[in-house]
Amino acid sequence: MPGHLNHFGFLFGGNLLRWTDEIAYIAVTLDYPGCNFVTVGMDRIEFRKSIREGTILCFESKQGRIGNTSVEYIVNVTRGEITSGQKELVFTTSITFVSVDDQGRKKAICEAKGS
Repeated sequence: MPGHLNHFGFLFGGNLLRWTDEIAYIAVTLDYPGCNFVTVGMDRIEFRKSIREGTILCFESKQGRIGNTSVEYIVNVTRGEITSGQKELVFTTSITFVSVDDQGRKKAICEAKGS
């Protein structure tokens, strides 16, 4: 959409990062319902492909490493070619979330899952 573009007519990278974080957050809240998580980091951020107005993006997330208080999700962003049906990877990163209690302190994930 035009509001998501930079002044050169390409997707503003900050929007892609926001959507990527939101997708991963939805995944972690579905995997651990009733638990509180905050984003603590994103792995390598590198925009290798430009994304023009009107491009349809597909976001896929999968769970990666699980620690005592943290969990990682890998998010792949692809764009599909309508004529060929082929998907092209345009962005990928891993996002780490930490489980927190009501005061924002780290909390073991296993405790959080039981609540």
